[in-house]
Amino acid sequence: MKIRPLSIEGAWEITPQQHGDPRGMFMEWYRFDHLADAVGHPLRLAQANMSVSAADVVRGIHFADVPPGQAKYVSCIRGAVLDVIVDIRVGSPSFGTWEAVRLDDVDRRAVYISEGLGHGFCALSDDATLSYLVSETFNPTGEHGIHPLDPDLAIAWPTDAPQLSARDAAAPSLASALESGLLPRYQECRSFVEGLRTR
Repeated sequence: MKIRPLSIEGAWEITPQQHGDPRGMFMEWYRFDHLADAVGHPLRLAQANMSVSAADVVRGIHFADVPPGQAKYVSCIRGAVLDVIVDIRVGSPSFGTWEAVRLDDVDRRAVYISEGLGHGFCALSDDATLSYLVSETFNPTGEHGIHPLDPDLAIAWPTDAPQLSARDAAAPSLASALESGLLPRYQECRSFVEGLRTR
């Protein structure tokens, strides 16, 4: 398993080693100890989610209040998506930037996304199926979104006809979320994650 940090602090790409023969394939798609070594603390597994999306569906950009936030370990178990991580932490050196990683059922990469970062994806195939391991249970009053088509973010979604949920279509722009005080703060996120490392 290879774990490498992405350009946005708090995000990692995980590439598993696949062992195949004529019978099929086996791999370790999650290792708590290897991930903990890379990020500095174990992932507290509180909930596991799955989504299935048609081609051209865009979901996100979603994030949770910090504390406690919600760290995510995301992998694609069927089909393919372009997974996008957005730095929405006020005061971060990379605030407002994004990075994309293709997740699919061929290379079987995953991404780990720390508390305070925004997350979204675009389905590149029908029945694109994502698995999420998350550090906190769903909290509807503490979870928010940024409009995925916000021109200030200028995410290069690989579709000419993005399909959004009503919730995502009604989400505020990054500038509006910033003005309203909705966004997490970089130093608070860093302090929270540092607290996880010292427990």
